[in-house]
Amino acid sequence: MHVAIIMDGNRRYARKRGLPPERGHQLGVKKVEDLIRWCPELGIKELTLYAFSMENFNRNQKEKDHLMKIFKKRFEELIDHPEIEKNRVRVRVIGRISMFPEDVQEKMQNVVKKTAGNDNYTVNFAMAYGGRQEIVDMAKALAKEVKEGKLSPDEIDEKVVGEHMYLDSDPDIVIRTGGERRVSNFMLWQANYSEWFFLDKMWPELGKEDLAEAISEYKKRERRFGK
Repeated sequence: MHVAIIMDGNRRYARKRGLPPERGHQLGVKKVEDLIRWCPELGIKELTLYAFSMENFNRNQKEKDHLMKIFKKRFEELIDHPEIEKNRVRVRVIGRISMFPEDVQEKMQNVVKKTAGNDNYTVNFAMAYGGRQEIVDMAKALAKEVKEGKLSPDEIDEKVVGEHMYLDSDPDIVIRTGGERRVSNFMLWQANYSEWFFLDKMWPELGKEDLAEAISEYKKRERRFGK
């Protein structure tokens, strides 16, 4: 099972408790660690986390600087994280990674390389990610191959397009925390037939029981795929 999550609500969670936004982000990162631990217990083989969108670059500089410090620290910790080693987790990072500071990119690349051979389950971090931007980058890649004579326009079908996306894997379930009911430019290609669950809880409030309930509800749904 592939579960994708829009992790929304860190700042609102902090504001409601009179805490600075930075504290909300810190608690949100802790929740990611919990989630990685829950995955094998719940039968999740692939997890995709919307961690930092293209639009997030529009936030104020102070908050962005703090987030970059968090990303650098957390990706460095993932390299030797006991849960990653114990559960043989493969870590991937998808998006326009070149937009991050070089030191953050280095930490991301290190954990991706270190875990490339792990085969129990996969965690994809969507960083500098946007669904429309992913489609644009896919189109550019296809155009380049056609121009170079490596691909004929007649060969382009859904399979070929999927192979040129950042992620060639469709989520069974997409969960959005934080109470909002919108897609927010997330996995526009891959989630075309995913089952969506919108939770009012803020991201730091998500519990294992919430995830288990979504999976249970998913198994009850009849997926007709337009038939």
